Amino acid sequence: QVQLVESGGGLVQAGGSLKLSCAASGRTFSNYAMGWFRQAPGKEREFVGTTSSSGIGTYYADSVKGRFTISRDNAKNTVYLIMNSLKPEDTAVYYCAQRWSRGTSSDLHEYDSWGQGTQVTVSS
Repeated sequence: QVQLVESGGGLVQAGGSLKLSCAASGRTFSNYAMGWFRQAPGKEREFVGTTSSSGIGTYYADSVKGRFTISRDNAKNTVYLIMNSLKPEDTAVYYCAQRWSRGTSSDLHEYDSWGQGTQVTVSS
């Protein structure tokens, strides 16, 4: 049984930075792509970014490109989301998810395991 536990959320001023972590357990971490998604109140869950199983392939939603970076440490079974230049519109619950294969995807339906989410609030 896969478990994903996010941490690192909080309240930050616009222009600030946060680093989210997602610790995984339950299956061989290095075999699976990981993704980050977010959901703001009253909105659908949306794609933020993804990294392939090796960490070599990453890509991002246009809304965060150039500000957010995903990295992973397969030795620690952990994936990170480094968020810089945060904006109030980045406020949301952030979820990490594990895909069922090595390659990346922006489609949330292609992820079969999800964390509980961590709240990020950006004040103006």
